Amino acid sequence: MNIRKYILVMLASCCSMMASLLWSQERSAPFGIGEQMEYKVHYGFVNAAEAIMRIKPQLEKTQNKECYHVEIAGKTVGMFDLFMRVRDKFGTYIDKDLLVPRKFYRQIEEGKYRKHEIVDFDIENSLASVKKYDDKKEVWNKSEEFETYQDAQDLVSGYYYLRTLDFNNYTKGDTINLSVFFDDENTNFQMLYLGRESVKTKIGRYNAIVISPIMPENKLFDGQDAIKVWLSDDQDKIPLKVKAQMFIGAIEIDIKKYKRGVK
Repeated sequence: MNIRKYILVMLASCCSMMASLLWSQERSAPFGIGEQMEYKVHYGFVNAAEAIMRIKPQLEKTQNKECYHVEIAGKTVGMFDLFMRVRDKFGTYIDKDLLVPRKFYRQIEEGKYRKHEIVDFDIENSLASVKKYDDKKEVWNKSEEFETYQDAQDLVSGYYYLRTLDFNNYTKGDTINLSVFFDDENTNFQMLYLGRESVKTKIGRYNAIVISPIMPENKLFDGQDAIKVWLSDDQDKIPLKVKAQMFIGAIEIDIKKYKRGVK
């Protein structure tokens, strides 16, 4: 997987951002319907973008299974909107019992770049069916089928799955593994558990769990733990903050509002 895909995995959810799962094992979720989180993305003192992560207020059926319908919408603001207009939307239908995706979609508008696709996951047969939209012809292309893993996550569901983990079972320096299907590829994604620390946010000060993706060598990110993710160290596992330390400076995603869902 190239470096652009690693960036999208962690930041496209403003954005994405994950532990193996036996697909037949049912787990309880720390989130619920109606949950909503709002974030600001900033480069130094300059606001660059805004994002909303929300779970729709009712369970929805996909493949005849009850699912959490999660959607993430992100857009640039201020001067960033003038130079590089972004209007991105990512969504997933997470099986309520198995906590793996049944369907994933993304609608990308970044400058002149456009991408619209839908991925249907056949969990039981370890397959992913990918359908892409041709903007020039204004038609949907024929679906392509790919072999995947029964525990495969997408960009959005993987971030939510992270919240189900019991970090009391991890020791600082442990590796967390996750199977991710993205851009027609299966990737074994790895993250390091960096321990716990206190973090101040717009919604209060929290004891937090800190994790970091293991990145390949590159000229974009500065240092081994260049990207860090903070989750609240409580029953909700709220995604509080993401920080990417780059050679040109740090980009941060900080929570500014949180509404608890109904479990």
